[in-house]
Amino acid sequence: MPAPYEAARAPISIECKADGMSGDAGNDPILKITDLTKSFGPVKALRGVDFELRRGEIHAIAGENGAGKSTLMNIIDGIHRPDAGTILLDGKPVNITSPAMAQQLGIGFVHQEIALCPDVSVAENIFMSGTNTTRSMLMDYTTLERKAGEILGQLGDIDPSVLVRTLSISQQQLVEIAKALTLDCRVLILDEPTAALTEREAQILFGIMRNLAARGISIIYISHRMVEIFDNCDRVTVLRDGQYITTRNVAETTPGEVVSAMVGRVIDNLYPPKQGEAERSGEIILDIRNLSERSRFRDISFQLRRGEILGLAGLIGAGRSEIVRGICKLEGEVTGEVSLRGRKLELAHYGDSIGEGIVYLSEDRKGDGLFLDMSIAANVSALSVEQVASGAGIIDERREKQQAESLGAQLNLKCAHVGQPVSALSGGNQQKVAIAKMLSVNPKVIFLDEPTRGVDVGAKAEIHRSLRNLARDGVGIVVISSELPELIGVCDRVLVVREGSISGEVAGDEMTEDRIMYLASIGEERAGVMRAEQA
Repeated sequence: MPAPYEAARAPISIECKADGMSGDAGNDPILKITDLTKSFGPVKALRGVDFELRRGEIHAIAGENGAGKSTLMNIIDGIHRPDAGTILLDGKPVNITSPAMAQQLGIGFVHQEIALCPDVSVAENIFMSGTNTTRSMLMDYTTLERKAGEILGQLGDIDPSVLVRTLSISQQQLVEIAKALTLDCRVLILDEPTAALTEREAQILFGIMRNLAARGISIIYISHRMVEIFDNCDRVTVLRDGQYITTRNVAETTPGEVVSAMVGRVIDNLYPPKQGEAERSGEIILDIRNLSERSRFRDISFQLRRGEILGLAGLIGAGRSEIVRGICKLEGEVTGEVSLRGRKLELAHYGDSIGEGIVYLSEDRKGDGLFLDMSIAANVSALSVEQVASGAGIIDERREKQQAESLGAQLNLKCAHVGQPVSALSGGNQQKVAIAKMLSVNPKVIFLDEPTRGVDVGAKAEIHRSLRNLARDGVGIVVISSELPELIGVCDRVLVVREGSISGEVAGDEMTEDRIMYLASIGEERAGVMRAEQA
């Protein structure tokens, strides 16, 4: 493991208790599920699922969105009740009726969706369950913040006294993890815990997981990232369409075999063919000159050509999202020039940007990108109400429905009908709705921030193909992603952002993970200084 991550392997003191368990994964199951069934109306979410978790093991559960992973975890956590089947904990049947009961049984759950109280402190969020059970009428904030600081110190640099709403998504995810680690747990469920984490934070979490497993605590790990599963897990169970497919030792299988089991077919085209030589054009769609915003980014200049997909890489906090949001006038007091197909734009706010056909898809699709309780059709038309409204300004539901169905078909959206709420869709299909909303305004340029975060491998491939098709139709595409394989696989060029500036550009054979990380962490200018100092 590279030197910067050595700290992740250091001993870490966490409050989870193993109740004297040996820490040997062995074959002794702490949790055994047999023939579990669950339906929501006519939809069968689980159909006779079996699952076994051994003591002290890290067991991955893989499957596409909608495969039943979350339903199974919600039953283990007492959020849902199964229709049929048995759950054995320590060899004894249990009927888990609530999350509070799950905690009493020693089950901790870190959900994929952040569920913190934004207007109270980090420390209060971490110890929320304990606070609710205390008999004291007064809060001892000093002790609370000290204990929270001890846990947080092992995860990241977060002040336990600040309000949660002031934290970034990455920091909020660490608070969720810290909250679970304070529980007296024997089984810890982690649902996509690294989706919002930096590489450094993820490596620290993996070290904590190994430490907990060594002490006999069992971990259920849900992730779409095969690298994480194969680097950190002992076994992997695959679900598909609500059914149990297989369980394999990680050391005795391959990522390709797991993906094939997940989707029921071989996916050998996760990334579509890139822009060919004959497709390359000198036409500039978007021209950015000397863009700056106080201390967050400075002198940003780049061009986006017709038919290409341009990537933005960089470490979390480098300024990638801030640059794009600045271009779209979503935040900050930005100076510099933005030209669209040779015409200089005067943008005062995001509405102007949309009017010019420049749109932005947020990395936080559920916070900023979608209205979860509204219908698919209403979400798709949110930026283009005038296209589906009558002369009196009233929404024409027939036109709105037709628009959603047309764009949904273009993106291969899977849903019962466009009138159903977005919250009923899988993560991948929710992302397709968010993209359809962008397409409803007939955009000329789309900025996509982490477009496949939390999306399964099948939906990823479909989104990648859709982006390439849009680029070939003349739409300018800029992708921000923390997954370097995605940037390398889907983009024609990649600009690397470091400390608010573009530190380099890679294309062709130079587009490698090592080269991108070199530019993101050191940069050409700094490397030249270091070479001069060494000389």
